[in-house]
Amino acid sequence: MLIWENILLAFHGLRANKMRSLLTMLGIIIGIASVIAIMTLGDSISSSVTDSMASMGANNLTMGVRQKSSTTETTDSGMTFSFGPRMAQPTKDDYITEEMLEDLASHYPDEIKGFSLSENVGSGTARQGSLYAYVSVTGVNDVHLQNAELTLLAGRLLTERDQRESRKVALASDLLVEQMFGGDSGNAVGKTLDVLFDNRYYRYTIVGVYEYEASDMGFSSSSDEDTETTLYLPLRTAAVQTHNTSGYSQLTILTASDVSATDFGEEAEDYMNRRWYGSNESFEIRTMSMESVIENMTEMLSTVSLAIAAIAGISLLVGGIGVMNIMLVSITERTREIGTRKALGATNGSIRLQFIMEAIVICMVGGVIGILLGIGIAAAATNLMGYAVSPSVPGIVLSVSFSVLIGVFFGYYPANKAAKMNPIEALRYE
Repeated sequence: MLIWENILLAFHGLRANKMRSLLTMLGIIIGIASVIAIMTLGDSISSSVTDSMASMGANNLTMGVRQKSSTTETTDSGMTFSFGPRMAQPTKDDYITEEMLEDLASHYPDEIKGFSLSENVGSGTARQGSLYAYVSVTGVNDVHLQNAELTLLAGRLLTERDQRESRKVALASDLLVEQMFGGDSGNAVGKTLDVLFDNRYYRYTIVGVYEYEASDMGFSSSSDEDTETTLYLPLRTAAVQTHNTSGYSQLTILTASDVSATDFGEEAEDYMNRRWYGSNESFEIRTMSMESVIENMTEMLSTVSLAIAAIAGISLLVGGIGVMNIMLVSITERTREIGTRKALGATNGSIRLQFIMEAIVICMVGGVIGILLGIGIAAAATNLMGYAVSPSVPGIVLSVSFSVLIGVFFGYYPANKAAKMNPIEALRYE
């Protein structure tokens, strides 16, 4: 009951001295608002970035051929030397072959859903008379197309027969159709397209038109006319065009939903290196999962946000000193009140509790205002940046707890000073 009475007295004191109370709380408000705004903004950006990366396939695993980090050679005399890698390009004997993929799939049938394969042909210019469009030509298999989740607007996707017969057909974007066929997707299907690569034209027949979607991972200042869109070919068509029929330097493994891509990546990497690359002196298999990239990205953004919030939290220390200063002034002003209470039987503990509660209430009210202000600032900033606001619950809990601790810490000394007053001297104070 005594605590509740002290809280009411504290609020009465705030109302009686509104301006002084507001100035006292200002340091707390600014400190809490800064911490909440920074942590909320950091969480919002982190959440949006990780969601965008997860939509690209959190359970996808990238596997590729990489040059070994060091090479060891033994001379005729038996001496062994280790030195850094000499830059080299993988040859046909270093690529990941269909045989290797079949072996990997049979060894891990429950973990692997499929292989997303692609062959980069390069960037070129599609031309039709005076009309043109910039394209990035890529050969893909069925699994790659399914994983890309394209929205088909007209025509059809690449078929198994297209893949098997290495047909010169292609999927074009609606942006390309807009630039070269007047935006009529249905009319573009069946038309041929000449693409210039290294001073040589290659002709493809458009069999389908998909909806182009700009990447959410960055900003682009280029106009639609200068935007490069992807032209999808059958995988074998692209391989024939690039004269690469030996295998793949890089591919994507689609793992089952209940499989940790990071853990499986290490296991698959170890198996491939033992089974197929043990005798390869220059190259080995390396894997990277989107799951691990997301974890590292989240950890990095959280660390940066926490560091900046800690710097902003220094203003809380200034606010706490302000609370202590005002409490000391308040005790001086209320010396006769303290003497009267002690003369009427109030204990040192009750006097101490009264002033500690006043300090806590000041800090708590400032903390609540700071939290609301911080969330408002973060919401405005995230909306301007195009992200969804994600309030930092740990930041709010931490701020409220810190407000209470500031009240106790900086309120104890003035409260203890009041409790130790001699009642006779306090009553004689003018």
